[in-house]
Amino acid sequence: MSDKIKVGITHGDFNGIGYEVILKMIDDNRICELCTPIIYGSAKIAANYRKQLGLQGPAPVQIHQPSEAPDGQAAIINVIGEEAHVEPGHPSPEAGKAAFEALERAVSDLRAGKIDVLVTAPINKATIHSEFFTFPGHTEYLETSLGDGNKALMILFNDVIRVALATVHLPVSKIAEAITKESLVEKIKMFNLSLNKDFGIVKPRIAVLGLNPHSGDEGLLGSEEKDIILPAIEECRAEKIHVFGPYAADGFFGSGNYAKFDGVLAMYHDQGLAPFKTLAGASGVNFTAGLPFVRTSPDHGTGFDIAGKGEADPDSMRQAVYAAIDIFRNRENWAERTANPLRRQYVDKSKDNVVLDLSKDK
Repeated sequence: MSDKIKVGITHGDFNGIGYEVILKMIDDNRICELCTPIIYGSAKIAANYRKQLGLQGPAPVQIHQPSEAPDGQAAIINVIGEEAHVEPGHPSPEAGKAAFEALERAVSDLRAGKIDVLVTAPINKATIHSEFFTFPGHTEYLETSLGDGNKALMILFNDVIRVALATVHLPVSKIAEAITKESLVEKIKMFNLSLNKDFGIVKPRIAVLGLNPHSGDEGLLGSEEKDIILPAIEECRAEKIHVFGPYAADGFFGSGNYAKFDGVLAMYHDQGLAPFKTLAGASGVNFTAGLPFVRTSPDHGTGFDIAGKGEADPDSMRQAVYAAIDIFRNRENWAERTANPLRRQYVDKSKDNVVLDLSKDK
């Protein structure tokens, strides 16, 4: 039994690079000194990948429940059958089904408090899609299964930049109609709270990007900046949020202006992720903010083109685990510092100078 933070790690698509980056990560024993990694997947598949990669560290211990996880060593919970057909680099319905089964079990354990945080290896959206998984990605699935009515905000970050998305997995043709003043005000507020609560930044500075080229050029290239984005910014400023913009995306990143802010809100997926991934390299982390539970992921995909070749870099997965631990602790610290320090008291007016302390910590 261990008191360390239990990090649940789903294996993602077993034909991709998920197992490679997970196993390379835990082969470095410093991870197990920091936390207790619990993989949701297949011990047999993990063993085969370990053999192919020539890893020398201890193999993950097979367990049935997170409570059985040993201290100082990674563990694995079998969630799929032993006869899975693994073909690195080749998407398959079987791999999609296995990815969903791992995700379902890990989410169930997270809700039950059996693990503390969740880190997900990449999935293939086409193969995981089924009557049970009808979502465009992890973010939307987790909002439904873990949100308890709260909305999710996708944040990509590393040590130098944090980028949140106003819209996520939408066709480009539908982006403009999805951006409203109300939705942007909500996203800015969520981003501001997450920067404070999850990243420990007091009074964060947030930059908001425009939607159109040159941020609309005063309406010549689009009116969304004047009619929607700027009014949303002004409403949030009136509520004492330090938010600025809208900025033209190309000049904003090209000039290095992003370094002056604690967070950047992009209007759509590729507007934010293309420059982020260029700047972050292998150190980027995907974080699902806004939910009662902590979930992170490496910021890369399944990597079918290099799967099975031993070329995958585990750094983004490692950073995702570190980030999940940091955010979990930041939330604990935030809850402590924002708790009401005053004890609830009741004065019984029928008696002189008698105060009844009703606080639970009496």
